[in-house]
Amino acid sequence: MLKPTDTANPEYFHKVVDCQYACPAHTPVPEYIRLIAAERYTDAYMVNWESNVFPGVLGRTCDRPCEPACRRGRIDEEPVAICRLKRVAADNKSSIADRLPPIPEKKNGKRIACIGAGPASLTVARDLMPLGYDIDIYDNQIAGGGMMRSQIPSFRLPLEVLDEEVNYILDMGVTTFFDVEVESLKAMLEKDYDAIFVGTGAPRGKLLKLPGLDEAGDAVHIGIDWLSNVAFDHTDKIGKRVLVLGGGNTAMDCCRTSKRLGGEDVRVVVRSPFADMKASPWEKEDAMHEGIPIYDNHVPKEFVIEDGKMTGMLFEKVEAQYDDNGKRSLVPTGEDPVFMEADDVLMAIGQENAFPWIERDVGVEFGEWDMPVVDRVTFQSTNEKVFFGGDAAFGPENVITAVAQGHQAAVSIDLLLRGESVTDRPSPLTNLLSQKMGVHEWSYDNAVESDERYVVPLAPLDKALSDRKLEVELGFDQSTGYKEAERCLNCDVQTVFEETRCIECDACVDICPTDCITFTANGEEAGLRSRLTGPANNLAQDLYVSEDLPTGRVMVKDEDVCLHCGLCAERCPTTAWDMQKFLYNVSKAGHAA
Repeated sequence: MLKPTDTANPEYFHKVVDCQYACPAHTPVPEYIRLIAAERYTDAYMVNWESNVFPGVLGRTCDRPCEPACRRGRIDEEPVAICRLKRVAADNKSSIADRLPPIPEKKNGKRIACIGAGPASLTVARDLMPLGYDIDIYDNQIAGGGMMRSQIPSFRLPLEVLDEEVNYILDMGVTTFFDVEVESLKAMLEKDYDAIFVGTGAPRGKLLKLPGLDEAGDAVHIGIDWLSNVAFDHTDKIGKRVLVLGGGNTAMDCCRTSKRLGGEDVRVVVRSPFADMKASPWEKEDAMHEGIPIYDNHVPKEFVIEDGKMTGMLFEKVEAQYDDNGKRSLVPTGEDPVFMEADDVLMAIGQENAFPWIERDVGVEFGEWDMPVVDRVTFQSTNEKVFFGGDAAFGPENVITAVAQGHQAAVSIDLLLRGESVTDRPSPLTNLLSQKMGVHEWSYDNAVESDERYVVPLAPLDKALSDRKLEVELGFDQSTGYKEAERCLNCDVQTVFEETRCIECDACVDICPTDCITFTANGEEAGLRSRLTGPANNLAQDLYVSEDLPTGRVMVKDEDVCLHCGLCAERCPTTAWDMQKFLYNVSKAGHAA
């Protein structure tokens, strides 16, 4: 027998809000989308800023883990443009100066060093400065932002957008040491900081040691280093024939940047099949839109050198074969090697961490892959004063993951410096609030729009390719932003059932457009799922099960297919059903106090 659902557990309804649940920082997505539809752009921006810290940046560059989870994709295959709506809020907001948290004039006497000025460190500073901590940030770049500044091209992320959101944090009174290379953790510990946060990213690009590499010399570049040199205006041109090796987002940035710096024949060459590439689908689409071909199933074998100069590369054609467990092998096809001409080769085949500056006698243990041993909940290392986050903690991820880890590291640092256990995590902040305004009227728009996903307009291709700092995506205007926002199904407005009001008339069953409500005898989960009005086959989504009703039946609802349309609550003659907005905010530093 299935036990009644514990709707008081904050994680139950959180899991129903699939987009928010999938977001590493658990941003309240439907909440800010409704605010955009109401033209409350500044309010929508602040909902984002509370969770993801960089709405303008992420509205342009996020990896969008929320969108594959979006329930809208189950209706018409295209999820709500959650990421691009975030940008609508950022682009149309008014000043937020009066909404930023006040910074205490009297400090609490605790000093924290953040090494690296990327999204993880900046999030730690954002969360801890309002609590009275003194924070010093060190970075070897000339300004804050970390990889957001050095590795995301300006045509995707304008510098003014990055500077604005970085400065919201730095202007809180953070002391910055830019253009400073931290060369010793021991020396930092000797500065008597109460805690140290390491957010140095994964700064070392991988290099393929192929025959001819030494002779190729300066014609071969490590992708992330090359992007950094472009970002800081150290590099402003490239050869006409360019090969980019790799299938991730860095490779897409490299090839598109090459096109803007003079590359005429720019190609991406990747070992894997096109479908297995790690690059986001939209990144591949953008590269191909700009006339850049992607050659998949080509394994690089050697650099071809003639008269002491690289003229191109040889590749072996392969095909992917998968065993019964889905493990992939790349098997040579036996075809002749493929020669591709090149003046320059950019290697974007992965990144790894580099910690030569952390001495091995300061209490920070290192494990597999020469990575620090870091707790995945507290982000504390084996030296209780040293914390890690972002790519420096567990390897390369993305901006939103770095932000999420920064929040949790800040919680840990605050707990430690208040003398409490870092494992005693504060609970998230949640509530349920009825949306009822009348018998058939709700305080949210519960109609399910039939619109398909709207396309984000782009700058003209000739202009975009002639100016590497011209932003390619123009973003939604307010009208289109409203129409896209209306595609949201309001998955955070929950159908809440009260057994004591139910008379088992089955009116809600009759009116439900997705057959997600069933009144039946309880039983084991597998059998119960098969006996519902519509079989509940998605085991990843929980069933909503009531207490026993007078007839001995229970109400069972398949949360997986619910549209949150409110028809059950409108139809119910006894108000046993109600539509209640569930707001879930991840705990931040200071919440425990």
